[in-house]
Order: sequence, then structure tokens, then C-alpha cells
Amino acid sequence: MAVPRPRRNGLRPRGEGWGRGHQTSARPLALAFTGLIVYASLYPFSDWFWPAGQPLTALLVPPWPPWHDRFDIWANLIGYLPLGLLAYVAGVRGGRSVGGSAAFAIVAPSALSWAMEFTQHFLPGRYPSLMDWALNSAGALGGVIAGVVVHAAGGVERWHATRGRWFEPGSGPVLALLLLWPPGFLFPAPVPFMQGPSWERVQEFLFERFADHPWRSSLEWLWGNLGSSAGPLSEPVEAFGAALGLLGPCLLAFSVTRPGPRRAALALLALAAGLAANTLSAALNFGPGHALAWITPMVPAALGAGLLLAAAGLPLGQRACAALGLVALSAGVVLVAQAPSDPYYAESLQAWEQGRFVRFHGLAQWLGWLWPLAAGGALFGRIARAETAPRR
Repeated sequence: MAVPRPRRNGLRPRGEGWGRGHQTSARPLALAFTGLIVYASLYPFSDWFWPAGQPLTALLVPPWPPWHDRFDIWANLIGYLPLGLLAYVAGVRGGRSVGGSAAFAIVAPSALSWAMEFTQHFLPGRYPSLMDWALNSAGALGGVIAGVVVHAAGGVERWHATRGRWFEPGSGPVLALLLLWPPGFLFPAPVPFMQGPSWERVQEFLFERFADHPWRSSLEWLWGNLGSSAGPLSEPVEAFGAALGLLGPCLLAFSVTRPGPRRAALALLALAAGLAANTLSAALNFGPGHALAWITPMVPAALGAGLLLAAAGLPLGQRACAALGLVALSAGVVLVAQAPSDPYYAESLQAWEQGRFVRFHGLAQWLGWLWPLAAGGALFGRIARAETAPRR
């Protein structure tokens, strides 16, 4: 009889407990965090130029800055810590050895930071810094150390066991989407708990991008025929949209969860996360004194209705939850497309552009725009896989 290999220092040997290529939420989260770093490092992606009189070899090593800002030091140090942690966890959950996962989670973020510092040579208003690269690399190393400590204490295995009890196999991408849902509210939404591209905002975005392009006349003609939003949404329609905004992520979670009381806990967790994210958004955009200003009289009733609709899905099968979730997300996107821009958008935009978080302004906007579409794609994929799965 084969004798199982012993564990060393609390770390599971390579390949034990999960196989190669195990689907994990850490991998898509690491990719999403990489996109966040690229966006924050290269925003606003315009007015590229070649530094005058600088050969390529002189740009490979960024200079050490003559000055430093305490906020920038902590931002560069902490900013890469989650990436190192996620990359390490993705490695060990994918079946790689502890050493190999740690080495990759240190080298890859450090190389990414070096690439970002090099690219900043070609952007106005951005200043490459060797100190930033050192702080980014140190942050990734700190994330790897944290991951090794958690792994050695059995935290990764306990999460693996907990996830196995709560969620179906192959739920990693859906869990990553659920974790990315609250940050999408950091950009002010036209209606609380609603996400998706506003038809009016899409018009503004396209006109800005094609201001001097021959296509602008075609866009104006197309927009004149399609029309824009018909005006402010009525209060019942806003309430219905807010209820759908809570119902969508609940059904997305139900699509990878077995029927039972755990679904009720996930619905309450979604409600708490949405409340916290919308409150934080209002505090960041309009000041701490207005943190709860987004809670209009219709919001409590709308969220209560959303919870009741989610409760109706507690006993349903996963495929039914996925189908209903796709309907809820699609209806929500249609409502958001018809809603006018937030009346406080100009004030919010000015606050972001004057603050330290300007680099994340557009990222939060895109996340709020694209999340319902990505979630709908994930639900459609689950329905298609259920349709083609062999019957037993």
C-alpha cells in the first residue's frame, strides 16, 4: 500500500490535494489586478512622445528620484502586495511547487513594474523612478511572504475545503466576478445598485474619441436616429432597476451554489457589500458628510424587493438561477442605457481629477460598465455547458 508523502513545514507537496490546472479565482483576480496596475501606471494613454536626445539604452534603467512623497511611497509599496499574493496563491492552487510559485510571484510583478516604469518615459506628466520599481518589487515580495505564511498555516487548504462545501467545481471565474462587483460602484451610477453603460455616457465617450475624425458626422446621424435617453427615470422604474441590480449578483452566486440556506447567506453578503460600496463611492465623490445621501426613500423598498426576489431563487436549480440571472442582468442593462447621466457627474469628475485617485477614475467607470456584460457572459456559458453536459 502506498504511503502518503509527509508535509514539510505545513506546506502541501506539489500536486497533492489538487491537480494541475485547477480552476481558481486567484488567477482571474490576478489578471484583473494586473490590468488595474497597467491602467493606473499609464493613464491617460495619450500624447505619447519620444524623449528628446535619449537613446533607447539610456531609458532602460529609470533614474532615482531627487524627491519623494509619502503617499506615493505607501501606494507603490502596498499597490503590488495583492498581486504578489494572488500570483502565489494561483500558482500553488494550480499545482505548482511552493518554490516555483513564490519565484514567479516575485519575478513577474517586478518585471511588470519595470515595464511600466520604462513605458512612462514616453508619457507626459509621468516620471519613471527606480525607487518606485524597488517599492513595487518589495510589495510583491511582501505579498508572497504573506501567501507563504497563510499557506503554511493551512489557510489555502481551508479555503479550498470551504469553497468545495459552498460552491460547485469550476466556479473560480464566477467568484472572481462577484469580488469585482462592488468596486464597480466607485464611479457614481445613475441609479443605486445599477451598473452598465449609460446610452448618454456612451454618446459622450464616442464623441470625445472621434472629435476630429470624419466618422463624427456619421455618429451624429446615427445618434439622431437612435435618440438618447427620454429623460429621468420614474421612481417605480428606478426602484425596479435597483432591485434588479441586487438580484443579478445574487443569482450569479446561486448559479454556482447548491440550493439551501447558504444561498441566503450569500444574498445578505451581496446586500452588505453593495451598501458598503455605494456608501464609499458617495464619500469619495462628494465628501464623508454625504456618504449616505444616495439612500433615497425608494432605495430601502427596492433592496427589500430585490432580497425577496432572490429568496424565491433559493430552492431553484443552478441552471434555472443562471437563466433568470441572465434575464435580470439584461433587463438592468437596458434600464441603465435609458437613464440620463448622474446629475452630480460634473462635480464628481472634478473631485476625482483634483484628487489623488484620478488614475482610477476611468477604471472604476469601465468596471461598472462592463461588469453586467461579463457576468451575463459567465451565466450564458454555464447554461451552455449544462446543455451540452452528458446526462447520467
